[in-house]
This record gives sequence, structure tokens and C-alpha cells, in this order.
Amino acid sequence: MSGPAAPADALADAPADVEVGVPAALGDGFRPYERYHAVLRAGDGSAVRQTVDVLRGGAVVGVLGFDPKRGLVVLIRQFRLPAHLATGRGEMVEIVAGRVEAGEDAHGAAIRECLEEIGIAPRALIPMLAFLPTPGITDEAAQLFLGLLDSAHLPPRAGAEAEVEVTHPFTATIDDALAALHGDRCANGYLIIALQWLALNRARLPQLVATAAPT
Repeated sequence: MSGPAAPADALADAPADVEVGVPAALGDGFRPYERYHAVLRAGDGSAVRQTVDVLRGGAVVGVLGFDPKRGLVVLIRQFRLPAHLATGRGEMVEIVAGRVEAGEDAHGAAIRECLEEIGIAPRALIPMLAFLPTPGITDEAAQLFLGLLDSAHLPPRAGAEAEVEVTHPFTATIDDALAALHGDRCANGYLIIALQWLALNRARLPQLVATAAPT
């Protein structure tokens, strides 16, 4: 027999009663790497002391490109060394994604990343969802958008030269993209989450496209 159902608010993240000390720098490469000491207090008055190393990823955006005229999604293929080390499949299928730079908001960063990684700016951005990719390791916080665009002039190669980035944009039908969710074909978390959103909201796409505000 199952236990009682949890109340609705039990299914929502909540603030913690925690005291966080001043971090110590462990490394400062593409992303800062810091060590924190924290004291987490429980409702019964007890406390737990933790030492946690955090990769400071910060705000990130992701864009699932969508060409409503042709019914195509726009994806990229890009080499990822950590994926190569983990699985031997470093040529990953992904959506457009990148960090929000100083002085940018999420919309501006999303447009810039599209120009860099697929060579096309979206005419509108529809908010999809926000999530934390790996909250036990990094404070990276992602905002995903559906980017409405015209894929007719998609280049075969793109990427930000300053970041030594090479991306290969391509299109796929919605059916083919959703089929990639099965059979362990693609492992990028941003891609999987974006395609799951697409599957859940596919019937709403005409309404979302019709009411989208231009960027």
C-alpha cells in the first residue's frame, strides 16, 4: 500500500536555511572554480556542515531553432572533448547554447549565440523553460527559447572564431528530431530537454508562432 500523497508545495524548490562562507578560489580558467563552506540548518535545530566545490557557470541560454514555414528544427553538430572522454562520441548533436555575457540579457545573448552558431538571427524568441543542468557541481542556470527563423540560408559551417568554435548547422523534421530521443542516439542534456518540450507542446506550435512578438 502506498503512503499519503505529498502536498503540492512539496514538489517545488524552496529557499534553504543556510549560511555560506566566503569562497576560496581553486582555479580561474574559462569558468571560475571555487570552494565553499556552508552550514545547513534543519527545522529541529541541528546543523550539517558541508564543503562544496562549485564551477561557476552562471547564466546560460539555449535556443531550439524552428522554421515554421518549412516545419523544420535547426540543430548543430559540435565537438565536445568532455563528451569524447566520457563516451567516445564527442561529435554531439546540440541546440544553440552559450553563456550570457556581461551587459547582456537572456534575449540578447540568445540572438548573439544564434548568429555565432547557426549564422541566422531568430525573428522571435518564445520562452520554453528554465532549468539547472547539474546543480550538484555548477551554478549554471539555463533559459531555453524556441527561436523562430528562416532556415533557407543556413550555412554549412559557423562558430565564434574568438572561441575557436566550429559548429555545423543542419535541419531536421520534427518527427526525425523527436525520434532521436529514442535508442540512446543523442546525449546532450540541453537537446534532450528542448526536444521533450517540443514533444509536449507540438500541438500548440501554430498558436505560439502566431502570437510570438518579434525580437
